[in-house]
Amino acid sequence: MVLPTGASYRRRAMATVTAVSAERTHSMSKPNRDSIRLLAGLGVEGDAHLGQTVRHLSRIARDPTAPNLRQGHLIHAELHDALRERGFDVSAGQLGENLTTRGVDPLALPVGTLLHLGATAVVEVTGLRNPCRQLEGIQAGLMAAVLNRDSAGRLVRLAGIMAVVRADGDVRPGDPIAVELPVGRHCRLEPV
Repeated sequence: MVLPTGASYRRRAMATVTAVSAERTHSMSKPNRDSIRLLAGLGVEGDAHLGQTVRHLSRIARDPTAPNLRQGHLIHAELHDALRERGFDVSAGQLGENLTTRGVDPLALPVGTLLHLGATAVVEVTGLRNPCRQLEGIQAGLMAAVLNRDSAGRLVRLAGIMAVVRADGDVRPGDPIAVELPVGRHCRLEPV
């Protein structure tokens, strides 16, 4: 996979936050908010996945002391558009994301990419979201719709990316997103 260079990537159309979502309980969908507050090293204030160590129930069962590499979940609005074209009724926050974006392809970013959100918030991309069967509770066939195969037959996960919060800040719909690619060798995203 060839990843874009910093300069060429930044020349793309303006990237923005289109929705922000948070939920205190462990439920699949997250209601949209007017704004969310990101807390460095913890995640989204008021969200069930806030914390330095894992908060996803299946991961707690495996190792409750593991670092939380899933403090924030980002999905590109273009995925929602594509799913709607295929007949799925989906909207921002419904697939469990905290941040819905437009104008940046999060699946093409390498591990360690910094996303500057709004005035001060910064998240660091840690990996891919591994979609779960809870998606079937939203609509039958949705799990299969966010999985694909590439030309070599490898599984491609389309359900967004995970990140950790590096700098505090409030994030709102309409906020700009600036992409800062890591220096050196770029590593392809894997599920975290």
